[in-house]
Amino acid sequence: MQNWYHIFPKNTGLSLFAWIAFCLLPFYFIFRSSTPAEVMIGILLIGLFFVTYRLAFIKKGWTVYVSVGIEIAISIGMTLYFGYAYFSLFLAFFIGSIRNRAGFITLYVVHLVSTIIAITIGFFTQSQILFPQLPFIIICVIGVILLPFNMYNRNKREKLEDQLEDAQEKIAQLLLVEERERIARDLHDTLGQKLSLIGLKSELAGKLLKKKPESAEKELKDIHQTARMALKEVRDLVSGMKGAKLKDEMIHVEELLNAAQIKFRFYGDTNALNFPRLVENVLSMCVKEAVTNVVKHSGATLCSISINQTEEEWILVIADNGKGIRDRLPVAGNGIIGMKERLEFVNGSLTFGSENGAKLTIRVPRVIQQMEQEGSL
Repeated sequence: MQNWYHIFPKNTGLSLFAWIAFCLLPFYFIFRSSTPAEVMIGILLIGLFFVTYRLAFIKKGWTVYVSVGIEIAISIGMTLYFGYAYFSLFLAFFIGSIRNRAGFITLYVVHLVSTIIAITIGFFTQSQILFPQLPFIIICVIGVILLPFNMYNRNKREKLEDQLEDAQEKIAQLLLVEERERIARDLHDTLGQKLSLIGLKSELAGKLLKKKPESAEKELKDIHQTARMALKEVRDLVSGMKGAKLKDEMIHVEELLNAAQIKFRFYGDTNALNFPRLVENVLSMCVKEAVTNVVKHSGATLCSISINQTEEEWILVIADNGKGIRDRLPVAGNGIIGMKERLEFVNGSLTFGSENGAKLTIRVPRVIQQMEQEGSL
């Protein structure tokens, strides 16, 4: 339900005090040169206008159009009999908040035509009142023409931004579900293999325990080593469920490449880049996947990563001097497919080439962030 202060239109560029002045101004017009009967009629019209205007915010359907019709009639009456034409500005702002396109256009045309006709007639019937207000009357007419479209477009943009924000939340949830499913598959593949191996070696050790104790002891050591490897892989998979920071991922990448005796070069400043959390998480996982493929399959001696931010997009390039990407397929095919699937969540793209080694280029548009910044202006 709307609060009481929503009688004053929001996001208009006018302060609350300006709207209070508009509310008090009609009383000045009816008190300054009216008979007691006219004063009573004027007060009733003002009260009826604001009550109807307030109800229009909380009503739905056809009752809204009835309320606006009553307000237009009161605005015409105030213009013709008291020379007060500024109720039309209240109506201009309210009509701009109507989301139904047909209803908006209909009320806009009716209000504009009725306001112009009422002001024109008022210059003949209330010339001594309206002529001194001529500059303000012109501004009022301009407001009646332009303000509904301004409010209509602003409300439409705010609605789209709300929908975009909801969509981003859903995408983040879907990404989390997708990552959990991936981790579940990795757990199944990794632990399934390791546990099967442990089971086979345990059975073999049991058979060799009496016949060949030395061989049985060797199998038990292999079981112990396999179990430790399985535990480490499970920990790595579980840690992968946490939100990844690109800055932290670069540290891990450098450690991994140094351990593999591959030189690492990084171009860019992760602290200076303004990433949404979802985009940073996706890019971090793509970097991890790409560097893992470099270590396992490239045969490279040098790997470089560069990150650049333009007004339109973020660009992440991962290159090495090893075998071309096509020479590593289909081994690396699953990693590329996984990166493309992740990038789909943020409308990103992945291209690759094989000139003097492999080169992956990731592009993620910044359109979401730009819309958020525009909405905060």
